[in-house]
Amino acid sequence: MIRTVLFVPGDRPERFEKAIATGAGRVVIDLEDAVEPQHKDQARENADRYLAQTRHQNVMVRINSNGDEAYKQDLALCRAHPHLAGVMVPKAESLKQLEEVADTCRKIWPLIETPQGLLTLPESATCKGIERLVFGVLDLAIQLGINAYSPSSHRIFDQVRYALLLHSALNGLEPPVDTVYPVLSDMEGLSAFATASKDLGFAGMLCLHPKQVEQVDSIFIPSAHEQAWAERVLEAAKQHGGAFSFEGRMIDAPVLTSARRMLGK
Repeated sequence: MIRTVLFVPGDRPERFEKAIATGAGRVVIDLEDAVEPQHKDQARENADRYLAQTRHQNVMVRINSNGDEAYKQDLALCRAHPHLAGVMVPKAESLKQLEEVADTCRKIWPLIETPQGLLTLPESATCKGIERLVFGVLDLAIQLGINAYSPSSHRIFDQVRYALLLHSALNGLEPPVDTVYPVLSDMEGLSAFATASKDLGFAGMLCLHPKQVEQVDSIFIPSAHEQAWAERVLEAAKQHGGAFSFEGRMIDAPVLTSARRMLGK
């Protein structure tokens, strides 16, 4: 279960193991926005060295966008490490672009963060090799002219979330991962944000700082009460065929699917 996805700058290799130690479901070595242009080659070398020395199964790489001079070298890096958990593709805007990344034979996480990426999502989401869809709120807000910190911005971004949920379901993908909560000092706001994401059907969210991981994890993990109910209803389903009533609630196939998903069955 991937509930937290933590970014770590590629030019700060001393932080790689610290990021792993947080217990995040995925750790993303960032070669793109978190790294200054003059440090990108060094960041790639750091990632290459680290991936060659470790066999962690939850490490991903965010490559530079198509058109950046580092793009081809980043693809070669990903191709060279078979145990890499996935490739996050920034500014994902076309099926052709994603198919090129798919040639690395690594799982793909397209990052939808431009108007063009949102417009072409119905086609892009059909690319073989995609595991999950993600979106980047800050880049998208800038391009749309939205104040990402405004309380009313959710009117637009919830439409983006709906698109990710819809095309994930249509293409049989794992549930999408929500965007970052950028106010690092606001843990109460982070909790409210993560709770809303969970209620909307997202599997987890992107994290910018290690201190966010534990808080987000605790929200996306089903509570003991939820897990106990799921166990009881699945047990009761063994005695029934089709829909049935259980503890005052009508139970049918979608409810049972949700219970299995909650328990990882």
